[in-house]
Amino acid sequence: MKILVVGGGGREHAICWKLSNEKNVEKIYCAPGNPGIAEVAECVNIGDSDIDELAKFAKENEIDITVVGPEVPLVMGITDVFESQGLKVFGPNKKCARLEGSKAFSKDFMTRHNLPTAKYKEYTNIDKAIDDIDDFGYPVVIKADGLAAGKGVIISENREDAIKTLKEMMNDKKFGTAGEKIVIEEFLSGIETSILAFVDNETIIPMVSAKDHKKVNDGENGLNTGGMGTFSPSEIYTYELSKEIKENILDKTLKGFQEDNLDFKGILFVGLMITKDGPKILEYNVRFGDPETQSVLFRLETDLSEIISAVINNKLKDIDIKYSDDSAICVMLTSGGYPESYEKGKLITGLDNLDKDIVVFHSGTKLLDNKLVTNGGRVIGITAKGKTVKEAGKKVYENIKKINFEGMHYRTDIWK
Repeated sequence: MKILVVGGGGREHAICWKLSNEKNVEKIYCAPGNPGIAEVAECVNIGDSDIDELAKFAKENEIDITVVGPEVPLVMGITDVFESQGLKVFGPNKKCARLEGSKAFSKDFMTRHNLPTAKYKEYTNIDKAIDDIDDFGYPVVIKADGLAAGKGVIISENREDAIKTLKEMMNDKKFGTAGEKIVIEEFLSGIETSILAFVDNETIIPMVSAKDHKKVNDGENGLNTGGMGTFSPSEIYTYELSKEIKENILDKTLKGFQEDNLDFKGILFVGLMITKDGPKILEYNVRFGDPETQSVLFRLETDLSEIISAVINNKLKDIDIKYSDDSAICVMLTSGGYPESYEKGKLITGLDNLDKDIVVFHSGTKLLDNKLVTNGGRVIGITAKGKTVKEAGKKVYENIKKINFEGMHYRTDIWK
């Protein structure tokens, strides 16, 4: 089987790494890829949003399946374009991708199908939003409706902060057109967790749980990021909770897809807050989470290519998906200043000295004069397994001490 993976971050590195260990996969291409991915796949110089060029490449190279990593090409409709040309692709179509591409669309879907979530209202008029802001209490959650690279959700502690956020989103266009419409939500208290699931038209199968840390600093302090690290399994994900989430959230979501004629095939990511009133949905994403994928795929024992084929052919119910009993952790090393302004091009050293059971997933790196340098906010994810999360975490943090680049930042409490 020849597979094309679309994307060039840590999530795509984890997908390529997993596929590279499978007998059924003879060749992996990745567009555009990165230096880490180049060790397990052939990187192709095509941008992940250049849909026509990607389709042309898939045809010319007789690609069996294209796996789409990032949300942007999915929201743009890459699946529709590929399928119209007879190409097999793993990822939901444009209509389904609105569940991530529009916060208002996804909240409307949750409400109509009686799925547990925070109360909300959508706005396109800033004056009306300011008039209503006190109705939600404080802290209050303000979301840009469109895609904002994981940074379009702001928690404001008081009215002054909230009005400042609204002005930045709606007037100053901090997130571009993504903030032309915004969603205001009540703040949910509890423990945040997430679940990834494989989905076809008839079946939804959750993967093992993962806990993501989004705040940039230790102790859940500082700005929200795309994710500073994850571990799997989540410490709160008991059998009883998993049963409740399957029945009240995942199965009801699938039923909603069917009732709305949403031909959803691919990955559904559900961000959850476990409140005193039970689990509530924070958001839907329509692709593998990053960096949740790095820890979840690290535990997946069944061939990913087999699962992907089953989803595309609506045969997911026939697959027995197995995971390692071990725990896994991925800690992100980020550029100084992330998630705001940061410098690129900093030399990365120490990766040659890591223990053999450590895997480094590249998120924002490039080669400059044949040397590995930083090329993004989240640079690399240091990943390991252990009998417990604590054991895996100790391995990762011992090895992080061997790595260095100017401004390197990471959280020291991902597993604690």
